[in-house]
Amino acid sequence: MGQAIEQVAEERGHTVVTRIGRNDSIEDITKADVVIEFTSPESAVNNLKFLIAQGIPTVCGTTGWNNELEEITELVGLKKGSLVHASNFSLGVNIFFELNKKLAAIMASFPEYDVAMTEIHHIEKKDAPSGTAITLAQGIIDNSSKENWHLGPDSTDGSIAIEALRENDVKGTHIVRFKSSIDTLEIKHAAHNRDGFAIGAVIAAEWLAGKKGVFTMKDVLGL
Repeated sequence: MGQAIEQVAEERGHTVVTRIGRNDSIEDITKADVVIEFTSPESAVNNLKFLIAQGIPTVCGTTGWNNELEEITELVGLKKGSLVHASNFSLGVNIFFELNKKLAAIMASFPEYDVAMTEIHHIEKKDAPSGTAITLAQGIIDNSSKENWHLGPDSTDGSIAIEALRENDVKGTHIVRFKSSIDTLEIKHAAHNRDGFAIGAVIAAEWLAGKKGVFTMKDVLGL
């Protein structure tokens, strides 16, 4: 992701002033106008706390830290900071999010259909289910009688089953499936490469300039 973001940023006329790898000091990043943070769930929260404290606008694409979102949101407010966070920066995926909500609202009138999800990612991805899958599940919960989600292949009356698969060289595939005894209806998004994530992250960084608060890609794209 770092290489893809750097390439897109430079193509769009930006200068990458520093790159912070796994063993580098984050202190060097203070000369940046905006930071794009794609690391790991274990590192993201501490990185965000440092960047917010330094007053550096940040775009965060790391997933798996939702439990700390309230704390980070409060810190952004306290420090009058700027943060865009998203489970997925792809334009196509964010359109998919909106289609998912619309379909869930329609299918809520047809209880004979049960909903389940499958997400497939590369074997190096640590969090499961993916942040994108969790966002999709929340979109269904907000527009149906489902109350929560769980990790596994089998649905229950009040919970959406999310099956998380890990395979070699899969950039990201998400399937939402409504199934009855008669037929199956599904919508699917499959990323072909990482370019969509990188372009979305750079667009978010451009959009964030001069803004204060916590935002998502829905704000960035005006969806």
